[in-house]
Amino acid sequence: MPVIKIETRIKGDVKVVFDLARSIDFHLISTSGSKERAIAGKTSGLIEEGESVTWRAKHMGVYQNLISKVALLQRPNYFAN
Repeated sequence: MPVIKIETRIKGDVKVVFDLARSIDFHLISTSGSKERAIAGKTSGLIEEGESVTWRAKHMGVYQNLISKVALLQRPNYFAN
């Protein structure tokens, strides 16, 4: 199976950056131009292990429901679906 790995270096406190990466509220702010919405599951705050969020988003003119689930989480090292 192909694996895509993205590495981003950020000059900041690792705990703050980690929490921003799993913040539903921050994601909503960052996608305000595309009017993305959290419509089901965890819809605000920090997503935790075992939780999911369903996003309603319009990409390339087509509305989609996208589900993200955090299967594993070890703060502040990683989270994975």
